Amino acid sequence: MSDNTPQKMEPKRKWKNPKWWLREFATLVVLFSVMAFAMDWWRTQDMPKGAVPAMPMTTLSGESIDLVTLSHEEPVVLYFWATWCPACKFVTPTVDWFSDSYPVVSVAMTSGNNRRIQAYLESHDLHFDTINDEKGIIGQTWGIQATPTIVIIKNGKVESITTGITTPPGLLARLWFS
Repeated sequence: MSDNTPQKMEPKRKWKNPKWWLREFATLVVLFSVMAFAMDWWRTQDMPKGAVPAMPMTTLSGESIDLVTLSHEEPVVLYFWATWCPACKFVTPTVDWFSDSYPVVSVAMTSGNNRRIQAYLESHDLHFDTINDEKGIIGQTWGIQATPTIVIIKNGKVESITTGITTPPGLLARLWFS
């Protein structure tokens, strides 16, 4: 004997399917990437493209730095940051780690006097060369709108610019492709 009563079908639960999760994750990665590239483009549109601005720079230790000359040997990481910048706390250790393999020149923007910046560097065990941009003049010359900002310089030319949080693989890829 057959029962002609309609049977209740259990609704299909999309969220239980691994393909659904993979598609959702891929969508989020693409969306995040597009937003990150758009923000980078917006923040860096006023920054120099091509030749590096010629300006004298002196580190906290009194050493003069010429970015153009330094960049002819290998790519140079120019890192704009600030002691008050929350995102810099995530990026700075990565930049410091790269300073063992690549020349890194950092610019501490509007972060106080030399003694304050030196104390900050020592308390966070950071070893890269640092220039104090106490009044923000270097940052203005470079058109910096956000910290952290990382500029890769090769053969006296700006090769790559990124703003905000950067991952170690992302920074390494920028150095390799410059």
